[in-house]
Amino acid sequence: MKNSASPDIDAVYIALPNALHLEWILKALDAGKHVLCEKPLAMSAVECEEIARKADETGLKVLEGFMYRFHPRFEKLQELLGANAVGTLTFVHVAHSFDAGGDDNIRWYAGLGGGALFDAGCYCVNMSRMVTGQEPAHVAAFGNYRDANDDGRIDTSIAGMLRFPAGATALFDTGVNLERRNFLEITGTGGRLYLENPFGLLEEDSVLEEHHFGQDTIFHKIKGGNHFVRMGEHFAGSVLNGTPLRYDLTDAANNARVLEALDQAARKARR
Repeated sequence: MKNSASPDIDAVYIALPNALHLEWILKALDAGKHVLCEKPLAMSAVECEEIARKADETGLKVLEGFMYRFHPRFEKLQELLGANAVGTLTFVHVAHSFDAGGDDNIRWYAGLGGGALFDAGCYCVNMSRMVTGQEPAHVAAFGNYRDANDDGRIDTSIAGMLRFPAGATALFDTGVNLERRNFLEITGTGGRLYLENPFGLLEEDSVLEEHHFGQDTIFHKIKGGNHFVRMGEHFAGSVLNGTPLRYDLTDAANNARVLEALDQAARKARR
């Protein structure tokens, strides 16, 4: 790593393709630098656990960059769920898709960790785990595939289901060759919450809808904010002040574990 010994550098931000995260996170930690890394942190739970061990050995901070978790709209969503706004949580439905464009896009290279599930679906899985506060007991998935630019087959879109121990079911769909879609709906025995564009950058104000059995919809107007900036401020504060990160590497490993299971289930179903 160039200039790795520079005392002027406290931390690095890694925005490389997914499959390169592990190598460069470890190099950064060996160079004595804290790390903020784009999601997903790594391509498997085993890789995440390797990163966690190195972080423990060096005493350095590593944060997986799911930026949406730092936006005021997600904090409001967690507040409403904590207040039992939907009753017993029953269904989570989340979608995240867009068009990645031409064949030169990194998402079409299997060796770079491309494909819909690890690029966009990781958000859906993370969101489902965040709002349920649990790890899924069962998963199912179905995918559509194309030839990768380097070798093998790569997923263009994935639909999946996560079943959680307390009885909630999360349904998600994601794709990188589709029209842009981005929404979250949380349904329970006492109501429903709906959020448009949960992963988008909304520096303008946004609205979180709360519905209850024919009553007037409650519109929670939420002040805008740059979730990348808020995530960076949290990370920097943790580095400078020694305070804990809001999300640890166990969470990153658990998310990777679910992604691996979904990928295996979709490829098995395809066969």
